[in-house]
Amino acid sequence: MLPRMATLITNARALTLEAGDRPRRGLHLGLLSAADHTDILIDGEMIVAVVPSLLRADPRSPTFLPPGGDPELDVIDAGGRVVMPGFIDAHTHAMWAGDRLDEFDLKQQGAGYLEILKGGGGIMATVRAVRAASEKELAANLSARLEVMLSEGTTTVEVKSGYGLTTEDEIKMLRAIRRAAKRFPGTLVATALLGHAIDPERPDFVEKTINETLPAVHDEFPEVAIDAYCEEGAWSVNDCVRLFERAQELGHSIRVHADQFNGLGMTEQAIEMGARSVDHLEATGEEELSRLAESETFGVMLPCSGFQVDNRYANGRGFVDAGGVLVVATNCNPGSAPTSSMPFAIALAVRKLGLTASEAISACTVNAAALLGFEDRGVIAAGARADLIVLRHADERLLGYEFGGDPVDVVVCGGAVVKRTL
Repeated sequence: MLPRMATLITNARALTLEAGDRPRRGLHLGLLSAADHTDILIDGEMIVAVVPSLLRADPRSPTFLPPGGDPELDVIDAGGRVVMPGFIDAHTHAMWAGDRLDEFDLKQQGAGYLEILKGGGGIMATVRAVRAASEKELAANLSARLEVMLSEGTTTVEVKSGYGLTTEDEIKMLRAIRRAAKRFPGTLVATALLGHAIDPERPDFVEKTINETLPAVHDEFPEVAIDAYCEEGAWSVNDCVRLFERAQELGHSIRVHADQFNGLGMTEQAIEMGARSVDHLEATGEEELSRLAESETFGVMLPCSGFQVDNRYANGRGFVDAGGVLVVATNCNPGSAPTSSMPFAIALAVRKLGLTASEAISACTVNAAALLGFEDRGVIAAGARADLIVLRHADERLLGYEFGGDPVDVVVCGGAVVKRTL
């Protein structure tokens, strides 16, 4: 048997996020529970101790050794750098085939997002490429993107289907996500985005999705959340409600894309139906945003889409001040958000959503964990999963102040050091 390896991160500025409710609301969102001169001991997949750094000649003092014997100890001296939970990207479309470079050229010539979608481009262009790809190819594409995400500090990723739009192809995507999850040292959470675009070649598309695709997905993936994109040219409010009512009857939780370009009333419907989250919210009115803030439904804001598409952003400051439960995510996808960088999403959240750096950090760690149903991550505490990153910064505010580049020096995922430049 190989000797057990434990890891000690010493002399860290630790953002433990341990104090306060989970998820965070309002004024509590920015509470990071920062502690300088902190040691974090990891054994196996778990954090086993978070204690003040002690100046001693031998870091292998019994104070730091986990129970069960004397493991080999890998010591990482953070040198005062920030150590924080790994990023949790709770809204992505990171599985796709093909590209949308021609569409980007059209955008530079003045074509709008909805115009491209109605013309058969946009989402439908990716749908055609996904249908032509095998499950193995899709899984390989996703694995390559996950490798980049992990190097950038993202250790838990939500990935949606939605580029299949047939029963066979949606299940193919969900199976490919499951296949990629087996090779990823982090955690993947699948979401079945069954109501994405409307296939113009299938006039009975909505009926087949509700009566054929949803039951088939339920049979093989009974725990998966069901999602839809409510927008002009996509799914209507009434059709989303029908899909969600049937999904809830089958025991699925629901999430919804709403108010990206137009406020159609889906946010109010989602609140009434007890949706897990409403995502986008760029076009949400003040009254609807206040109602969402007063509910148990998460608001997920995606500033990378505004950066790529139309420079429109959700009112993050107003939502937080109203007491809402906020999550920030990348929306990684081939069209409206071709990025997987959570540091970039944080920088945009500070500039465009009106958040502080501390609030943005909480929104993609502790709050994102709560949205996805995890109690063992998003914080640094004994008993939590050892998903941690070491920044090159000694002040976490630099994560919001700088943009571009890679601020992550070390990534620990499930207790394993998967990136180390220190």
